[in-house]
Amino acid sequence: MGEYSKALSSHEKSLEIRKIALPPNHPDLATSYNNIATVYYNMGEYSKVLSSLQRSLEIRQIALHPNHPDLATSYNNIASVYDNMGEYSPM
Repeated sequence: MGEYSKALSSHEKSLEIRKIALPPNHPDLATSYNNIATVYYNMGEYSKVLSSLQRSLEIRQIALHPNHPDLATSYNNIASVYDNMGEYSPM
């Protein structure tokens, strides 16, 4: 529907609840950061997308096994943003 501010507000409220209810590196927090990143992506705010995706990746690196598929998803999401920004050089 394109109502990004409402979507962002809801995802941020969800994140705040999860921060209170869950341990600091619970995978559900990473999901919240991914959801926030999706809204920023749709808004074209790529620096905010990358910030949220980086936080999600940091949590997943702590919470999950090194070969967990969600880590691959995180790296892929970050790469997609750089691709859309036209930044193709290695990290």
